[in-house]
Amino acid sequence: MLGRVANTIYWMNRYLERAENYARFMDVNFNLSLELSPNEEQQWKPLVVITGDWPLYESLHEKAEKNKVINFMAFESENPNSICNCIINARENARAIRPEITKEVWEQINALYYLVKKASEKKRLNDSEVRHFFSDIKNGCQLLYGIYDATISRNEGWNFAKLGQLIERADKTSRVLDVKYHLLLGSAKQVGSSLDLIQWTALLKSVSAYDMYRKKYGKLSSTSIAEFLILDTDFPRSILNCLIRAEQSIVRLCGSSFGYCNNAQRQLGALKAQLEFTDINDIIAKGLHEYLDDIQGKLNDISTAIYEAFFSIEPHVN
Repeated sequence: MLGRVANTIYWMNRYLERAENYARFMDVNFNLSLELSPNEEQQWKPLVVITGDWPLYESLHEKAEKNKVINFMAFESENPNSICNCIINARENARAIRPEITKEVWEQINALYYLVKKASEKKRLNDSEVRHFFSDIKNGCQLLYGIYDATISRNEGWNFAKLGQLIERADKTSRVLDVKYHLLLGSAKQVGSSLDLIQWTALLKSVSAYDMYRKKYGKLSSTSIAEFLILDTDFPRSILNCLIRAEQSIVRLCGSSFGYCNNAQRQLGALKAQLEFTDINDIIAKGLHEYLDDIQGKLNDISTAIYEAFFSIEPHVN
């Protein structure tokens, strides 16, 4: 497969996963804001911080207000990571590799495109329309994942698609957990309070982990939630599970599971092994924020290594 085509497939799936994650975060936060005191900055600023786009937001707006954050993360044309721009980019990538995907996949990506286009054309959505929009994005992306699974051959393109989706998913799970730990908890006195439990519940729901977490652990606790979202091997949105499945795809692309054939495979395997052989108490003792920050940095390094190993065109040297 041409590196250009592989890169397009990889990023098409990263953009789709990013759009769905943003819809998840905002939908849960929107519902949470209806139950808590109206401190807009405390409730909405963390969502922008999750994306790493806070400097851009500050350049456009003075305060983190509900409607401004929703518009920034969903429709802002100047925000390259907004849901609207992610879906537009995913569609452009899909158009570029149209022969590599099925008619059903193309039609569903088009449906998502017209969904965001219609919503963005409205100057302002009311609360009911906002909730429907987030729900439609989540459902539309999940439908697309199902269509992709059911209609695409398990070839090189499939593995590049899964690699992009899983790297993006691992990154977003680490970010939402990191933001809760640092920004949503006002003080040590709130640990174990009803507000703290509401926030942890919202965090689990934002990654669709609430039901599976309660089934495994029962009682809510910050340590168990961190363990579930970082180290669980069975839950599909945990960081470790994403890395396990991403490694399976890169092994198929490299053709060997013994050792490594490039730096991307080496770095991905090393990060997966790091999580496999660690304990949540060791992570907490070292500092959860520092550990998650390290994971995010390594995921960025892996993404760069994937580009260099599979997508870049090196100049010919005589």
